Amino acid sequence: MSTPISPSRRRVLAAGLLLGAAFAAPGAALAADAPVLREAGILKVAVYNDLAPFSDHGQGIDADLGAALAGKLGLKLALLPFNAGDDLGDDLRNMVWKGHYLGYGPADVMLHVPVDRMLMNANPQVEIFAPYYVETVRLVRSARAIPQFDGVDALAGKRIGVEKVSISGMVMLGEGGGRFREQVHIYPTAIEALEQLKAGALDAVLATRAQIESVLKGDPAFPLQDVPFDRLPRGGWAVGMAVRKDNLGLARRLQAALNDMAASGELQTIFAKYGVQAVKP
Repeated sequence: MSTPISPSRRRVLAAGLLLGAAFAAPGAALAADAPVLREAGILKVAVYNDLAPFSDHGQGIDADLGAALAGKLGLKLALLPFNAGDDLGDDLRNMVWKGHYLGYGPADVMLHVPVDRMLMNANPQVEIFAPYYVETVRLVRSARAIPQFDGVDALAGKRIGVEKVSISGMVMLGEGGGRFREQVHIYPTAIEALEQLKAGALDAVLATRAQIESVLKGDPAFPLQDVPFDRLPRGGWAVGMAVRKDNLGLARRLQAALNDMAASGELQTIFAKYGVQAVKP
């Protein structure tokens, strides 16, 4: 997974727009504000692989959110799970506005996109909108292995798990000029690291709050800590959706559908299914 970008002021499209306008395939005669679908009657939704609990080979919060959005718009769902590229620009190019050179994608909408001004400016071909969750990084520890926690010094000599190629890994390996480097154990996914924490093979894990909640389910034996690492955005970062810049009609209808889900509690129910608290942007 590409490293998330810290959030700046978030842009949200106007709410309360009608969902009843007709959808059309590309190339049809359309009003300027009408949504365009790549295949009539189907909403193609791009979700990441290996991003549990949000999406992992077609399962998770984002997969369920995509299905719910399609239903709100009266469309069938077609998920396009994909592997993260070298950076978010690659992902947006491959899954939103151009398509992969091997012929996979693009989709109509991509989920789990950081709602970030720098990312928007660097990718003018896309519209990033509709933040639906605020992700944060937290330290979770074994209360038995680390009974008291009064700062990062409590991690001295402890076994710390992180996910490879992640913001958590970068932060933990670089903290204090690398003073914890020899204690850091790197796993293919944060979920695997958290399972090792449960099994007693680790003393602490640095991961996203959603990953921690989905595995540990609030177990008091594994308390969460808000650790003020210098390289971490304290407020976390919002994630939302992206469509092609010229498809604002679809963006508006997706925003309205998301607003309905948040107001009715349907969005919170999807998060709760995976043990995750829905944190509003």
